[in-house]
Amino acid sequence: MIRLGVNIDHVATLRNARGETYPSPVQAAAFAELGGADNITCHLREDRRHIRDADVELLRRTIQVPLNFEIAATDEMVRIAGQTRPHAVTLVPEKRQELTTEGGLDLNQASKKLGEQIKALRDLGIVVSLFVEPEVEDMVMAHKLGAQAIEIHSGHYCRKMQEAKTTAEQVALLKPLQEAARVAHDQGLQVHVGHGLNYGNAQWMQHVPHLEEANIGHAIVARAVFVGLPQAVREMKALLNDPQYRPYIGG
Repeated sequence: MIRLGVNIDHVATLRNARGETYPSPVQAAAFAELGGADNITCHLREDRRHIRDADVELLRRTIQVPLNFEIAATDEMVRIAGQTRPHAVTLVPEKRQELTTEGGLDLNQASKKLGEQIKALRDLGIVVSLFVEPEVEDMVMAHKLGAQAIEIHSGHYCRKMQEAKTTAEQVALLKPLQEAARVAHDQGLQVHVGHGLNYGNAQWMQHVPHLEEANIGHAIVARAVFVGLPQAVREMKALLNDPQYRPYIGG
């Protein structure tokens, strides 16, 4: 089964847009759990544009499923993660001017410090994942740096899938994710995926070998406007796991 991590950042974005105390991302996490979420994901950005420190503390104390804590690889964020002790930390690149995370970590520029940060988090019993592009070299480097998991950035794939005109084109677009997942698994890494997945493309993840987890936020929160969060989560879990939604690719 592919686990579904529900990212509740966009609930915090809506709250902050009007400077209110609602909607609460902590309440959203509870409703996501009711729908069957396997974990809750939140990204504490350096500029605190959506999730805030208090949200993270409340989530850690109240949710009944694991917390996947997305952070930039900075001293401040690693320190907060060490204090919070989430189940998992996903290290991601971060730019102040971006609307959302635009790509994976550049592991070719990975420093000794990144390896030290990964070790420090692992020593606290935290599972460490790196957000990377679907490149074979990144899977090998992630293992060398000491990560236990990788989250494949699927944003570029999802945009191209939307433009594809034939099933053959869609199948071809899937191949880099499939190959990256195979290599990651061979390196002993957990395989996760995230970014850009929605109700029109998530079912294709059933064709990614060794995939253990998908982290999805914007599409689920948007769908919840119409059907409610528990139902939106149930629908996404079905797309990821129910064989009836598995696209036929021939062969």
